[in-house]
Amino acid sequence: MEILIVDDNAEFCSTMEDIIQSFSYNTKVFNYTNDAQNYIRHNSNNIGLALFDIEFSKDDPQTGMDLLEFVRKDFPFIPVVMISGKGTISTAVKATKLGAVNFIEKSSLDKNRIKEVLESSITIDYTGDDEEVRKFMFANGIVSKSKLMLEMGRNIIRYGRTDLNILISGETGTGKRLVARAIHAASRRRNHPFITVDIPNIPRDLFQSELFGHIKGAFSGAVDTRKGLFHEAAHGTLFLDEIGDLSMELQSNLFIPIDEKVIRRVGSVQAEEIDVRFVSATDRDLVRMMEESKYREQLYHRLRECEISIPPLRERTEDIADIVNYYTQIHNQEYDANHYFTQSALDYLTQQEWKGNVRELASVVKVALQTVPDDDIKINHLDKIINSNFKFQTSQVIRTSHTKSLKDDLAEVDRMKIEDTLRLNNGNVSKSAAILGVSRETLHIKIRKYNIDIQKFRKK
Repeated sequence: MEILIVDDNAEFCSTMEDIIQSFSYNTKVFNYTNDAQNYIRHNSNNIGLALFDIEFSKDDPQTGMDLLEFVRKDFPFIPVVMISGKGTISTAVKATKLGAVNFIEKSSLDKNRIKEVLESSITIDYTGDDEEVRKFMFANGIVSKSKLMLEMGRNIIRYGRTDLNILISGETGTGKRLVARAIHAASRRRNHPFITVDIPNIPRDLFQSELFGHIKGAFSGAVDTRKGLFHEAAHGTLFLDEIGDLSMELQSNLFIPIDEKVIRRVGSVQAEEIDVRFVSATDRDLVRMMEESKYREQLYHRLRECEISIPPLRERTEDIADIVNYYTQIHNQEYDANHYFTQSALDYLTQQEWKGNVRELASVVKVALQTVPDDDIKINHLDKIINSNFKFQTSQVIRTSHTKSLKDDLAEVDRMKIEDTLRLNNGNVSKSAAILGVSRETLHIKIRKYNIDIQKFRKK
């Protein structure tokens, strides 16, 4: 297996070749894109990884991006890493969208970094077996047979086996937390804690204390010395959920912990070393936020050593029937039931928009399983749930809330949905959380936020 290096700087190529060969890999070097293309056409099966520079000399008619497009179109099984001496965020984003598995700057390269890049990017046997990848994903709650999700599964395994910091991007409801847990399961840290930092629900004034801990007397109410979430995640994975919601003034608090793996408890001058792997997730456009000076570029680059982008459900509709059957099987086992969705009902679900992605689909499916008295769930049952129940509630809130903000309207819809689900399950929080597609802890947080009285839903 060869590592292909394509760069017009002969001295850089020679240095890279020496380092890569020291790790017992074979290398092949080209200084011109045409020569590289010809070699790839005739030797693609021998290439385990390609490293492409972005810019080439003026006498070369193509760029590294052209070479990347060529490989992703005709030889998509070859992983490509883009290397640049003057990379920009927009170039990195474009390279990732074109299919590069990573984008790194030459200034950041040393022997250890090159080794990490090779280990995280090179094609390995396990990620080449489609059935094994699907089994791994299913074991971690990710139900899919589409090509898009299969490629994502390969990246979960590929990146999971490294200690690189991973940014998970995707629309709301696509399953970012499941992907984060799958990354942890694929890592050497799998037998250690997986700790979630729920960024939006940590009070701003308690952020440092929650993450880094505090010593006794550090502030009013600090009656004891306490460990933070960084301590709880020792030797494991720290998952920074909704990292795009972190305010500008708090973002700089993560620079040193991520870079140097060192923290200080609030009120202490003593530095403590930490051993954690950082995985973060967002449904926001961080690149645009940086351009608008709403997100720190320094944090973005620290968290995004590599990225996994989750496709929305509308781009993988072939997965919908499997997802529905997955939740149906779980329900039938739990309640000793025999529910099933008719083929026409599955077709109907496949044709819906699902702006809330898998979370929205799962919510509809779970409501149907809990409320339809017949074993066979048909289109008319689903139509009533989707069009009558949810849409009526939404429109009702909007009609009665003309003076409220959109945020208030959405919160009211959220509250009503939670109350309806609690009523359906006689106040059982665990069952309600499962139907809503959130964790029990998250539902408790929302119940407190909306001042919902659980007792009124419990049968006397």
